[in-house]
Amino acid sequence: MSAKILIVDDEESILASLSGPLEREGYEVITCENAARAKMENGRDVDLSLLDVWLPDGDGIELLEQFRKLYPLQGFIMMSGHSDIETAVKAVKMGAYDFLEKPLSLDRVLISIENALEMRRLARENLSFKRDNARKYEFVGESDEIEEMKILIDRIARTDSRVLIRGENGTGKEIVARNIFFRSNRADKPFVAVNCAALPDELIESELFGFQKGAFTGATFARGGRFEEADGGTIFLDEIGDMSDKTQAKLLRVLEEGEVERLGGGKPKKIDVRVIAATNRNLERKIEEGRFREDLYFRLNVVPIYVPPLRQHKDDIPILAEYFINRLCEEYGHRRVKISRPALNSLMKYNYPGNVRELKNIIERLLVTGNFSNIGKEDVDFVLSTASLKGRQAELKTAVEEFERSFILARIKETNGNMAEAARRLGLERSHLYKKLKGLGLEIKES
Repeated sequence: MSAKILIVDDEESILASLSGPLEREGYEVITCENAARAKMENGRDVDLSLLDVWLPDGDGIELLEQFRKLYPLQGFIMMSGHSDIETAVKAVKMGAYDFLEKPLSLDRVLISIENALEMRRLARENLSFKRDNARKYEFVGESDEIEEMKILIDRIARTDSRVLIRGENGTGKEIVARNIFFRSNRADKPFVAVNCAALPDELIESELFGFQKGAFTGATFARGGRFEEADGGTIFLDEIGDMSDKTQAKLLRVLEEGEVERLGGGKPKKIDVRVIAATNRNLERKIEEGRFREDLYFRLNVVPIYVPPLRQHKDDIPILAEYFINRLCEEYGHRRVKISRPALNSLMKYNYPGNVRELKNIIERLLVTGNFSNIGKEDVDFVLSTASLKGRQAELKTAVEEFERSFILARIKETNGNMAEAARRLGLERSHLYKKLKGLGLEIKES
């Protein structure tokens, strides 16, 4: 399909000299001699507008501004026979692809049109890609809990406020973060996700803040960190509750100063980054235990969002199941699979310690092991019988770890931080106590 081009110029000779050659090149051309006519002729089906700066009934720059708002995916090229650099710069800043001076060179016009249309095609592809990504990360559900969360996301998305997302593992905290990003004014800028728990203490600082050449053994070149990578966009700090004291202090400085300093020194670099953090930890308890900075907590917790566990919004399970079935069938290239009402009822009876992530895994297991045939109650019951055992084992492990954590911390508190005495009361070797603390994610400084 040929591109549709609108030419707006008060000189008939210009309109004639452009329309003929462009039509011979296969373009559909509309010509207008003034701004009023151009406003009537322009529309969403127009791919590119060539606008003269000086028009008998208006200003071409003002027309550009109006058309840019009405048709953001349209391409624009400005033309003028008596302009200056200031006007050209202004036009380009306002969204014009090019600024052509008269007398026009037909070859230059054709090249500029071709390039502008290619830019427009890429912009449309980029928008389509982002919309597909936005759909991929949409938060599915119609329960009151999820609807309230969606309303809050809509309210805060276009602000630059920091967000702290709380919730159990598998509830969809990263999906919430990406949802905020795709609805924000920074959606065309980078989204950088960092799993703080997956990075060892000796690497997390260089990963977040970057490093200079020679900053440490093996640093044979300088490299920017994830904050620099996210400049202009959004950084998502997942599992923020697992960050060490030292890294917390450096992160606090970045949030307070709006600048990042690489390991090994050098001049701090100003950055413009929206920070979204997430955790499954009880940060208030960690603050009481001296394992999370209260000042950092308040810096991050500007807008808190709680993502409920799936057991608290079970009415969404049928909707989520259908969503995952459709998405996975599409990914695997299979026809759409149906799931029976009794099968959905069985899914709703399960408690999902792994939350929405576990439901997705169960649906995928049902599809793959069932060779993408329709899903019945007996299929669900069989898969859930194994999932339930694993879930109970996971719950027991979590409960045991939580009891150990509380019991050990109570003994350390009783001894005012005297680790040798605490180990004696616990019946442990001192070295064993330190290993146990590390395994439970606790970092205690002996007083």
